[in-house]
Amino acid sequence: MYDCKRVEAAGHRENSFMRKIYGWVGLGIMGGSELSLFAGVSFVCTYFTPLVLSGYILFMDSLVYKKKGASLILSRPKEFLLMLPLSIGFWMIFEFYNHYIRNWYYLGLPENMFLRGMGYAWAFATIWPAILITTEALEGWRFPYPHRMKPFRLPKKYLFIFIGLGFLCLISPLLASPRIGRYLAAPIWLGFIFLLDPLNYLMGGKSLLRDLEEANPRLLYNLLLSGIICGMLWEFWNFWAGAKWYYDIPILGHVKIFEMPILGYLGFPPFAVECYVMYEFVKIIFNGKPKL
Repeated sequence: MYDCKRVEAAGHRENSFMRKIYGWVGLGIMGGSELSLFAGVSFVCTYFTPLVLSGYILFMDSLVYKKKGASLILSRPKEFLLMLPLSIGFWMIFEFYNHYIRNWYYLGLPENMFLRGMGYAWAFATIWPAILITTEALEGWRFPYPHRMKPFRLPKKYLFIFIGLGFLCLISPLLASPRIGRYLAAPIWLGFIFLLDPLNYLMGGKSLLRDLEEANPRLLYNLLLSGIICGMLWEFWNFWAGAKWYYDIPILGHVKIFEMPILGYLGFPPFAVECYVMYEFVKIIFNGKPKL
């Protein structure tokens, strides 16, 4: 028993050391990228956004480990590595929808197709880890959210109504005319929530609806706040990047904070919720009821 405890303590010390190292590495990547950007370093100008997001992910994960004694990268490295290609695949779904709503586009990308593809993959791979690690960090900090709910039981018929509503939200941009489709971004940022969270509930996995039934909205609040934090950082960093995205939103598109029209910021909180429910859905499909 003594040896087991000693091994466990040694492992904890090693993880603590690693946390300190990669937390500082993350800060160094962010700070170094900022300085290199303004110094005109070509590689950094082109890949600035995925560079700083990679540093942000390392830094935030180190904060999670410091607060909770466990984190995605240090405690669940296989899950983290699997999350990267999943993040690319998930975001490609939204790129598919953008062919119909035409709300954003990219400029300043490398002409070389391999380098351009590398930039796409790197940037898209950071999206889900950034959202979900930020949510974990917020869980550790225990913000005093309003909490006035009573437990309740959601009738099953409402779950199927939500699923139907989600399906309608996600199919409507594909069926609308191009002129109307440009106004249908909101159904895309809400559709996967209505479609997948009830399915997660019915399949016995983690579900925000179940949390609300148990009068525990904290995860929902953390996801919404994570979306705001990550959205503001994405847009701030994107504003300075050489290769970046621009928006063409038909309502108040000229009223911007950085490159994002002000109404577009309303999409970040529900997008974070979508990130969570999509990820949980895939975990249930491939692993059965999640154990994490």
